[in-house]
Amino acid sequence: MRWVSGFALVGGAALLLSSADRPVFTESDRAYYAEAKLVNFVRPGLVIKILAASIDRDGTIKARFKLTDPRGLPLDMAGVETPGNISVRLVAAYIPKGQTQYVAYTTRVQTSPITGASATQANYDSGGTFTKVGDGEYLYTFRTKAPPGFDPSATHAIGAWAGRDLAEFDLSSIKNYDDDVYVWVPDGSKAPVPRDVIKTATCNKCHDPLSAHDNRRSMELCVLCHTPQTVDPDTGNTLDMPVLVHKIHMGRELPSVRAGKPYRIIGYQQAVHDYSTVAFPANTRNCTFCHEQNSGAAQAGAYLKPNRAACGACHDNVNFATGENHADLPQVSDNQCSTCHVPEGELEFDVSIHGAHTIPRFSRDLPGVVFEILRVADGAAGKRPTVTFSLKERSGKPIPISEMTRVALVLAGPTSDYSGYVSEDGLRASCAGDGTCTYTFNYMIPADAKGTYAIGIEGYRNLTLLAGTRKQMTVRDAAANKVVYFSVDGSKVEPRRQVVSLAKCNNCHFSLSLHGDNRNRVEQCVLCHNPTMTDRGARPADKMPAQTIDLRHMVHRIHLGEENQYEYTVYGRGAVAYDFTEVRYPADLRSCDRCHVNNSERLPLRGNLLNVTSPRTLLDPMGPATAACLGCHTSVAAAAHALTNTSDKLGEACAACHGANSEYSVERVHAR
Repeated sequence: MRWVSGFALVGGAALLLSSADRPVFTESDRAYYAEAKLVNFVRPGLVIKILAASIDRDGTIKARFKLTDPRGLPLDMAGVETPGNISVRLVAAYIPKGQTQYVAYTTRVQTSPITGASATQANYDSGGTFTKVGDGEYLYTFRTKAPPGFDPSATHAIGAWAGRDLAEFDLSSIKNYDDDVYVWVPDGSKAPVPRDVIKTATCNKCHDPLSAHDNRRSMELCVLCHTPQTVDPDTGNTLDMPVLVHKIHMGRELPSVRAGKPYRIIGYQQAVHDYSTVAFPANTRNCTFCHEQNSGAAQAGAYLKPNRAACGACHDNVNFATGENHADLPQVSDNQCSTCHVPEGELEFDVSIHGAHTIPRFSRDLPGVVFEILRVADGAAGKRPTVTFSLKERSGKPIPISEMTRVALVLAGPTSDYSGYVSEDGLRASCAGDGTCTYTFNYMIPADAKGTYAIGIEGYRNLTLLAGTRKQMTVRDAAANKVVYFSVDGSKVEPRRQVVSLAKCNNCHFSLSLHGDNRNRVEQCVLCHNPTMTDRGARPADKMPAQTIDLRHMVHRIHLGEENQYEYTVYGRGAVAYDFTEVRYPADLRSCDRCHVNNSERLPLRGNLLNVTSPRTLLDPMGPATAACLGCHTSVAAAAHALTNTSDKLGEACAACHGANSEYSVERVHAR
């Protein structure tokens, strides 16, 4: 009854708000699709801001904070004056002098029902009191007190996280959660120096957004509890952030995991979190993928200060006490680590921090291979096209084609939707001394071909690094793919539609490169991964039927990973099976725009797309929209729904219900 009268009063007032006052939501937010009156009344979303904090002489800790909606209007924590009850939890911590990590004042004792061991863990405060001091403004007095003799000149921090319950309005959203951290020095003697190694924005390149426990989602908050003082008593594993994060991201590459010991953390209500199957989407040697040097983090260079905890997290087969796997050198403290492990040595692949983490294909000693496709002659129906390309190092120095290990030229068409491709050996090209080469295809473009075709180039040169040393190695110096388009019938050249962007792929993958580094541009990938292609040529006879490798279906199934409701295994060269149902996607699968560009995920799709040959899936063939959607929605019911709404004569009816601006549009059903 409270909400009936409240809606009439507050809702009526809300109607007086101008459009500029209405909360701004995007098409990826559930509130975007709610009625304007409801949104103006409920004002979905939540922002928490800690305004001040103090510690009294007797150790009493207090924090003043404010709760508002995204427009800055105050919210009632009790959910009486404004809709939605808000829960708030707080933690208090400090950084001892001479140290770089927090120690929490607020702790709990956790006893393992498995081992019987107990551990004191950093935790939020319990039993404190909230006092309302203004509209949306509250004072929290901690039950936990700072101990006698606490250091008022040390950096202190209060962390708070809050969640707003709007389920009764069908407005549950990730925007109804927020956290904040306030840092200060209690006696005001100097500026605080908080721990600031990695920014949350860096994590969110992959995690979209970072969220753990009860929607705690900032690194600034995480490091208040994930400190050396916190241990999992069930497994004995530390929950210290540098160790925990390195181990999680190393996952299946951890030496201990490879030796057969899983990496697990047992958490709330004895939930087992097994990180042994995590596969980092970039190269784990790429420290600066997370330790970004342009992020603005005050301690972004912390990875250049070696220590046993952080380094031993990845290299967990090192026994620092005995020297095992550490050149037989025991390391009893961190004092001498930087003697050998300087930031930068004289050579790559040495024991310096940068050297030991050098990724061979990014070696500065590789001169690079740069392809350019200069022109295509005789690119017409019924003819064999001749392609002219250049082959040079990054410096512009020509590369003799005899020095190349592989050059392949791939011809595919039409770009409206590729229906096949041929790949020919570019090493047979005729080349001049300036690195300009000419190659005529053996393949003849069909006489009845129409529209635009494409030619892509790929390849690499094998080079020796550190020649004559014990670390001598052969490295592929691969070129970036180049693709050129040309009309085979005199019509306007129409490049293949762009569905995703490489830049978005590289938010997680850093430098996406597959098939032995040969293919590294989306434009090249789609030449082969087209609607007609399956793994038939690589799949053993006793493992038939074949699996589609059409890019739209394959990429969705790969990223769906462990959420697949039936197997998705693709066979590659040498009949090697790749089971993608073990993939653990780190973001929200509803975020189509994490990969898609130009609203390419929306329906209807363009009308000239091919059906997808798919012998191994529930439907064969699949319509173009069906192939994409069933890449994530893998249930029998979803397949039956697609089949029911597909006509042999007229095709797919998906856009009738899922088209733009419809009640069940793609953007609306994926809103969060």
